[in-house]
Amino acid sequence: MSNEELVAFLRKNVIPVVCVVVSIAIGATLYYRSDVLPDAEKVLAQRTQQGELLAANIEDANQPPSLKEQHAAIVASNEAINNRLVRVGQLAENLQYFYQLESATGAKLTPVQIPVPVPDKKAPKTFYTPVGFTLSAQGDYAQLIDVLRRLEDGEHYCRVLTCNFRPVATDIRGGPMLMTISLQLLGTQ
Repeated sequence: MSNEELVAFLRKNVIPVVCVVVSIAIGATLYYRSDVLPDAEKVLAQRTQQGELLAANIEDANQPPSLKEQHAAIVASNEAINNRLVRVGQLAENLQYFYQLESATGAKLTPVQIPVPVPDKKAPKTFYTPVGFTLSAQGDYAQLIDVLRRLEDGEHYCRVLTCNFRPVATDIRGGPMLMTISLQLLGTQ
């Protein structure tokens, strides 16, 4: 085939020739670029995820309460929690809490015993420390229940470990009772 015949064939079949050339170019591009496709899909997935996260953050920032209001609420809640904690080293203030209970309820509290905590070396370190107390209260049933309620709803976080009731005198029905209670108050250093 001569050059003149080739040029005549190309002029006669322009569309099919162009389609064949474009198809060969696309096939060659796909063949040489096929190793880049998985990496491009990973980048696309990462960018899509980042875009969705940014869109969610923008949407959340515009909804009430705002992030500043949420931060202020968390700081206020944290402050309220810290105000309810006992301080481990402040024995007099911790004991004063129990003496206030005695005067508020009318029950007679015997001296509060504070067991010395033995730190467990295997225990994980935490910000909060339970401070253990053992006390006895004497009074009628209503007064002792009032002591328990005030401990439960009091200014400090309290966990009652054991609580025992027994009558002071076995021959008097409805007379004074003795309550022995072992509890922990949540504290911090």
